[in-house]
Amino acid sequence: MAEIKSTMDMVLERAAKMAAAAQPDADNEDLLKTGMRLAAEYLNQQETDLAQLLAAQPAKDQVAIRKGMAQTLLRNIVLPRDAQLQASGKIALKGVLSLGGKSGEIQSICQELSQILEQYGQHKEQMTSQLEDAIRAQLEQQQMAHGQKSKTPVNPAMHPQYREELGKMLTSLNNQYNDAMKQRKEMILQRFSPVSQ
Repeated sequence: MAEIKSTMDMVLERAAKMAAAAQPDADNEDLLKTGMRLAAEYLNQQETDLAQLLAAQPAKDQVAIRKGMAQTLLRNIVLPRDAQLQASGKIALKGVLSLGGKSGEIQSICQELSQILEQYGQHKEQMTSQLEDAIRAQLEQQQMAHGQKSKTPVNPAMHPQYREELGKMLTSLNNQYNDAMKQRKEMILQRFSPVSQ
């Protein structure tokens, strides 16, 4: 019976230690969520200066709040498939720069991210144009082989092969650029994360 009691005591002690260790994690989680909320308000343009918002927080909480802010901002830096995504990405990049203060590393990585986003748009346009030209030439060649001469210009976008090839091309392009962006985002998050984590 003494063995059972001592084992029970050991289990209770261990549970108490685990509960004590979990409390700071719960507090840290709340601070991360606070940072995420503040960054979301910034992205919705309800707030204008992230650095000022962060400075208004208690000094002991700022590291975790900054990390939450950075996570939300970085999640909103995505490949610009439309004008709205491009605009929100620019706002998010501006926010990351604001959080980074005068950090040359953060500025350098953000500049790389900005270049990646710009190159993506140019690369996508170039590849789409090349695909259209190739399919247009192929269709015109097929018409000539059959002795047909079209009075209207050939629209490659209407051809099923165009959609299929465009889908493959965009998937490959998106994967390539997403990998490059993910690497930069992780580098930024490391700069905002405390050393102890």
